[in-house]
Amino acid sequence: MTFHDSVILTLFLLLCASAPLSAQSADFPLAARSKGSPTAPVTVYEMSDFQCPYCKRFAEETFPRLEQSYITPGKVRWVFVNFPLTNLHDHAAAAGEVALCAGKQKAFWRVHDLLFKYQETWAPLKEPAPFFLSLADSAGLSKKALLACLQAPNAGQALKAEAEGSQRSGATSTPTFYIEGGLMEGALPFDVFKRVLDSVYAGKTGRMGKTGK
Repeated sequence: MTFHDSVILTLFLLLCASAPLSAQSADFPLAARSKGSPTAPVTVYEMSDFQCPYCKRFAEETFPRLEQSYITPGKVRWVFVNFPLTNLHDHAAAAGEVALCAGKQKAFWRVHDLLFKYQETWAPLKEPAPFFLSLADSAGLSKKALLACLQAPNAGQALKAEAEGSQRSGATSTPTFYIEGGLMEGALPFDVFKRVLDSVYAGKTGRMGKTGK
C-alpha cells in the first residue's frame, strides 16, 4: 500500500458511520433500486439528490466505471437511497418520488439516468411535474400507473424515511456513500473509490488479486 493509499483509507475510516443504513419501506424496497448480486461481499449505499450537480457528475462520469469494474463482476452490490436536500433544491423531493414510483414498474434505473441526463432542463422549471410525467414515455412506463403512485401519500412518506435514514447514518451532503461501516463524501473520482473498494473487498474476502480497473 502506498502512502497516498493509506491517507485515503485513513480518511475513510475516520468518517466511520455509527450504524448501518436501513431506510426502506414495504412499498418501495431497496431491492428495486439495487444493482449487483445480493450476495456480493461488499454493499455500497449511495445517498443522493437528483437535483444535485455533483450527484449528476458522479452518476455520469464515475458510476459507469464502478458498475463495469465492481458491480457487474459480482464484487459490489450498489443501492441508491434518496437524500433530497430540500433546503437547497426545490424539486429534489419530487424527482425522488418519480424515481421511487418508476421502481414499482421495474424502471428505477432508467428514470434515474433520465433525471440526471436532463437535470439542467427540469431543475430551473417553476413546475416540473409535466416534464416528470413525460419521462414515462422515454422510460417505457405506464403514465397512468406512475401518476396514481405519485398522487398517493406512500412515495412522499418513503422519501422522508429515506432522508431520515441517511441523516442517521451520518450523511450531511450529497452524494455520500456508506461502505461497510464508513462514509465517503463527494463526487470523488474513480481512482479514490478503487482504493477504498479494493481494500474493503480484500478485507471481506481475504483476496487482493485483480479488482477494479
